[in-house]
Amino acid sequence: MTEVIRCSWAGMSDPLYIGYHDDEWGRPVRDDDGVFERVTLEAFQSGLSWLTILRKRENFRAAFDGFSIPKVAAYTEQDVERLLADPGIVRNRAKVLAAVDNARAALGLPDGLAELVWRHADPDAPVPRTMADVPATTPGSVALSKELKRHGFRFVGPTTAYALMQAIGLVNDHIEGCVARVRP
Repeated sequence: MTEVIRCSWAGMSDPLYIGYHDDEWGRPVRDDDGVFERVTLEAFQSGLSWLTILRKRENFRAAFDGFSIPKVAAYTEQDVERLLADPGIVRNRAKVLAAVDNARAALGLPDGLAELVWRHADPDAPVPRTMADVPATTPGSVALSKELKRHGFRFVGPTTAYALMQAIGLVNDHIEGCVARVRP
């Protein structure tokens, strides 16, 4: 039997984590609402484990109207209070307000959120041999963070921007030999 190699962060025990690693992380996401979902979830993850966010992801999708940018941008204070009372999501006022503000900022982008983010793709990034070779930030994530902030986004520092880049396929940080790296 051939051993399956995965990036060590995916663990080997939780099927949700393994499925996210194998089938989603690093795969291109090019639609505005899909990118907005990842920006929002990466911001909510800050200070928490990614598995916590994955376990609450469907609740987030329901609470945030499927991450529809126009719908979230139209949220009122009542919507913010509804979200803060929802035990199915992470209830952090600063992060909830940032999600609403980020949706409003995304609406103001002339070419859309996905277009802005994908300008920072790095398809020629070196293939990491081990997880120790994967950086926390890059010049590209610093530039993406600055550009998002310039347009009014919040909770998008260089580390969060790099996590977004990894999640939506702007870089491929699956380690050498990883089962998900070699998939189309």
